Amino acid sequence: MGKPTGFLEYQRVNNPASDPKERIRSFNEFHPALDPQQRRQQGARCMNCGVPFCQSAMKLGGSVSGCPLHNLIPEWNDEIFNGNWDHALARLLKTNNFPEFTGRVCPALCEAACTCGMNGDPITVRENELAIIESGYERAVIRPRPPAVRTDKRVAVIGSGPAGLAVADQLNRRGHQVTVYEKEDRPGGLLMYGIPNMKLDKTIVERRIRLMEAEGVRFITNTEAGVDVSAEELQKSYDAIVLCVGAGKPRDLALPGRDAEGVYFAVDYLKCATKALLDHIPAAINAKGKRVVVVGGGDTGNDCVGTALRQGCKSLIQLEMMPRPPLERRADNPWPQWPRVLKTDYGQQEAAAVFGKDPRIFETTVTELIKDEKGRLKGIKTVRLQGEPQKDGRMKMVPLPGSEKQIGCDLLLIAAGFLGPEEKIPSAFCLKTDPRSNIAADPAYCAGKKIFAAGDCRRGQSMVVWAIAEGRAAAKEVDRFLMGYTNMI
Repeated sequence: MGKPTGFLEYQRVNNPASDPKERIRSFNEFHPALDPQQRRQQGARCMNCGVPFCQSAMKLGGSVSGCPLHNLIPEWNDEIFNGNWDHALARLLKTNNFPEFTGRVCPALCEAACTCGMNGDPITVRENELAIIESGYERAVIRPRPPAVRTDKRVAVIGSGPAGLAVADQLNRRGHQVTVYEKEDRPGGLLMYGIPNMKLDKTIVERRIRLMEAEGVRFITNTEAGVDVSAEELQKSYDAIVLCVGAGKPRDLALPGRDAEGVYFAVDYLKCATKALLDHIPAAINAKGKRVVVVGGGDTGNDCVGTALRQGCKSLIQLEMMPRPPLERRADNPWPQWPRVLKTDYGQQEAAAVFGKDPRIFETTVTELIKDEKGRLKGIKTVRLQGEPQKDGRMKMVPLPGSEKQIGCDLLLIAAGFLGPEEKIPSAFCLKTDPRSNIAADPAYCAGKKIFAAGDCRRGQSMVVWAIAEGRAAAKEVDRFLMGYTNMI
């Protein structure tokens, strides 16, 4: 422990953020890095706990707290303080294939469990992680390292999101010949088309894809498994198949007027905005000059808010069914549980700066969509909700009589979560699904004869860090299946 009193001497300092009214003028990232001395001080704040909860991924109070990848956080924080950036990078990459992704988009379960957070501000773990990996790229320490020895085993990975990339990276490093199939025109899955550019610049995704290609991974785009290439052909051509197709089936709103023109799923809207940016074309779904309503909270809803603002929406409202969380932890939500407190993300901050108030309306849902004479959306009807205790102790949100309201709306974005993978994938490979419609797989991630599944399509909608963890674990089981043993960690 290089600085035993660091957590007492230094305060938490986050990467600065550009002014909200300035940053919405573009889709660029807006968090410049701290200077090296400030970063060393942030590394020095780590207490090097005897029990580092930050890397535990424990389920407490119904939620996971701590890193699912079990990152060696105290170790690389100490290396940051001592200026040993190569050692810090080596320790970071031992558990995380893609710190440049998690360092930008992870909700930082590690920080929720940080011991410093018990009586103050937690360590800037996520930003320290990002500083390490970006330093590696800047100093050209990150460079192609193809495996010295190749096996004769061929693996097909279906889907190039974080789980698919992790599987491919791990198995390629082991020496297997890996081909990744992606139905979109660019690799990356939700990293490319599900997360907006200002949150994860697409050059960062492309940089990692190029590195993997240089190390021997083959990417085939515009090719959908089960459609453009049959399941039978894949099974004949490869020794193992790993399905990492995500949970791309969005939850819909079964409401009167749902067929109105101007209603879109959040995933389609975000994909359209990113494609327009990358291809330098007008966005087919554009919020410019429109009254926008986003249904649903969470990261996806917030990303819709930030995107609509950058496109120049006329007004913006975000509806959330659940009550507004408290500003501080309640007594029944102690450290190191995940803090169930109000989070005001970048999109909501920007909306407040532009329109003068938080765009969120809590305890509210949509009951009907109103169309004009041409079938275009012109408004929505909403109702307030209130909690009603159930016999099992849970709280059910029910309509509050007399609270109906009508709101003008030209563009409705549904960000209500996902229901699992599209049915065509398990159907094409004749696989079973669980009660939540996810692909059923045993503890070894095996879903069928030489077929494996990992990521959101197996565990349900989740986070990038969980997808990477799933991909790494699945790769280990695929290697064991192919070789009869595994030396992967």
